[in-house]
Amino acid sequence: MRSLTYLACVLVVMALAFWAYRENYSTQAAIDEMRQVQREIAGLREDLGVLRAEWAYLNRPERLRDLVELNFDRLQLMPLAAGQVIDLGNIDYPKPPAPQPDPSESPEE
Repeated sequence: MRSLTYLACVLVVMALAFWAYRENYSTQAAIDEMRQVQREIAGLREDLGVLRAEWAYLNRPERLRDLVELNFDRLQLMPLAAGQVIDLGNIDYPKPPAPQPDPSESPEE
């Protein structure tokens, strides 16, 4: 009877060791994946910083002013006045057209 108890304990210990082994490797895989995602996020943040710097450079007021002066004849861009800006609630949008009945659906009698 004692040998059966020892055998059961050995089997339980082996099962727990196998479970711990699998959990360790799945944890390591999750950590590696997390590190990869963090590297990707860092790269994307760096790219975003570059894009923001380029956007700021392209939207410099003196550059935009020069572009407007250069293309004034074609674009006819004028300075924006305060009276040209209104609230979105003041815009009258057209109502959507009423739905048309489907000719393929005939009323059943």
